[in-house]
Amino acid sequence: MTPPTALVTGASRGLGAALAEALSRRGWRLVVDGRTPDRLAAAVAALPRPDLVTAVPGDVADPAHRAALAAAVGDRLDLLVNNASELGPTPLPGLADLPPAALERVLAVNTVAPLALVQAVLPALERAGGVVLDVSSDAAVEAYEGWGGYGASKAALDQLSAVLAVEHPALRVYAVDPGDMATDMHRAADPDATGLPEPAAVVPALLRLVDEALPSGRYRAADLAVPAGAGR
Repeated sequence: MTPPTALVTGASRGLGAALAEALSRRGWRLVVDGRTPDRLAAAVAALPRPDLVTAVPGDVADPAHRAALAAAVGDRLDLLVNNASELGPTPLPGLADLPPAALERVLAVNTVAPLALVQAVLPALERAGGVVLDVSSDAAVEAYEGWGGYGASKAALDQLSAVLAVEHPALRVYAVDPGDMATDMHRAADPDATGLPEPAAVVPALLRLVDEALPSGRYRAADLAVPAGAGR
């Protein structure tokens, strides 16, 4: 039996690595990317089934890299996880001090690349009746000082997700706010933050979307959390 296939961007660390680990443990075939080849290779080597993984290092903002990812996927894709993200300059500047070029980079990675990747793999997704999981943020809906550029990029991603779901009802399309996590990105934004959950703690909530065929829409991982003792 052919295993299901997932494409996970930003899979060399953080939430992407944690989700890739869970899917690999289930025996999924994975196509993964990350910007640093050595880090991506190490992450793949640590997966339960590295023999089922194709690593394609590169930057999701690069059209040639996206084409390589689509080629690695092949004819059928069950799950696309648009996880790769760009925070922008740190310390986080206010909008009055945010360089336009920095905003363009954030939008290129966080908004344009996910849509372009959907376009590149859409036939494969449609063959599988697949799932698109766009990793969003509470910064998309809350006005946090210093988070204007990043939040705007994620708000735009939320809207793209919502419209994609309407235009392609055979797919399930989710924008998911994972909440604060102990990731390199969050440490760069807030070096003083402590007590944050590890990304692996969020993965069961994301897997609910994959497993339970919930309606397309925007979700918070906190609302999808599996209750202790629920037997899941």
